Amino acid sequence: MAPTDKPQTHGPAFAAASFDISENDLMIGGLSVRDVVAGTGTPCFLYDAAAMRRAYRDLETALGGFADIYYSVKANPLPAIVSLFRQEGAGAEIASVGEYRAAIKAGVAAENIIFAGPGKGMAELREVIESGIGEIHIESAEEIARIEAIGRPVKASIRINPVPDAQAGAMRMGGKATAFGFDEEELENVLPLFKDARYIDLVGVHIYGGTQILDADMLVSQWRHGISVAARMAEMLGKPLETIDLGGGLGIPYFAGETPLDLAKVAASIPDLKALLNEHPLIAEAHIIIEPGRFLAGSGGLYVAEVNSVKTSRGTTFVVVDGGMHHHLAASGNLGQIVKRNYPIVAPAMMQAEHEETATIVGPLCTPLDTLARNAALPKLKAGDLIAILQSGAYGASASPVGFLSHPAAKEVLVEDGTFEVIGR
Repeated sequence: MAPTDKPQTHGPAFAAASFDISENDLMIGGLSVRDVVAGTGTPCFLYDAAAMRRAYRDLETALGGFADIYYSVKANPLPAIVSLFRQEGAGAEIASVGEYRAAIKAGVAAENIIFAGPGKGMAELREVIESGIGEIHIESAEEIARIEAIGRPVKASIRINPVPDAQAGAMRMGGKATAFGFDEEELENVLPLFKDARYIDLVGVHIYGGTQILDADMLVSQWRHGISVAARMAEMLGKPLETIDLGGGLGIPYFAGETPLDLAKVAASIPDLKALLNEHPLIAEAHIIIEPGRFLAGSGGLYVAEVNSVKTSRGTTFVVVDGGMHHHLAASGNLGQIVKRNYPIVAPAMMQAEHEETATIVGPLCTPLDTLARNAALPKLKAGDLIAILQSGAYGASASPVGFLSHPAAKEVLVEDGTFEVIGR
């Protein structure tokens, strides 16, 4: 039986793990979801600032000074969200000039921004180099030539596509033929490309094996491999490295049966990782970076929509809501899922109600792809009720086809200490 053939019932457990519940109401930032959306309208993304700050602080504590955290802006590029993590002490990892501008607008110092991505163009390289950037993470020979042509000194790391044995997570970012970085086995042929560079100061390495990692042992193994690659590169260069970017990839649970990343196990591994660095004098003093995005922002977000109608077709109950895949492509299963499974979903103003109904939640678009949940166990819903999709703080609006069918964009709302504010890009 396929996963979607069974009623999906994990929403309430996820809600209780991330948010407070007061009688029938799901609470966010000290307010009920229904009170917030009464002021903002639907559909909307609600972001709990306290939950995001808590995720950052928990990770920082687990790292124990081993690495600095650079927020991966692609996860949620709203300047208000980037600013929240800057306030906590994060730098920013960007993948476009638009994300660079968002980070600068959010108050991130230019020297605390690193720029990765396989297709950086001349115009965006020129803007970030002339305006100021901490490091460029170089991924091709053409990129070397473009930076040299700009003619401004800049620090750089090279991004390495690790060997297959170093891969982990639900989505591999390397280890096979890929557009990302230089293949690890070609390292000795890549380094000579920088020999005659006049403006590139090659100071580090960036290695990123996978994303959505929930297994702490896999994550730590990936980090260990990154350190070994850095040590080999430093020996080839015959000089110390200033920076080792071990990538991101820290996951959050979305589906029934998944459990959160075990930060206690990560913390227990830190002394061994520090010792591994110290075994190699040329990297012992390197600045270690990790660049999580989803882990920091994901669990603090909800996507809320209002029920438009409820209908039955050939034995299946369909709940039609005013939001859909144009706002939240990932929840529809059309952003990387092979087997479509439901994100956790609840009725945020009916948290104590019995789950009397098994329904398919669909949006307003004229396509069967616009399905937000399949066979979801929910209270009996009617027009005017609310549904909320959890784990929606990352890869939501900015990762979705918001222009499809020209429906209005979802509002995005930051909630903290009993107040809320509609925030924009």
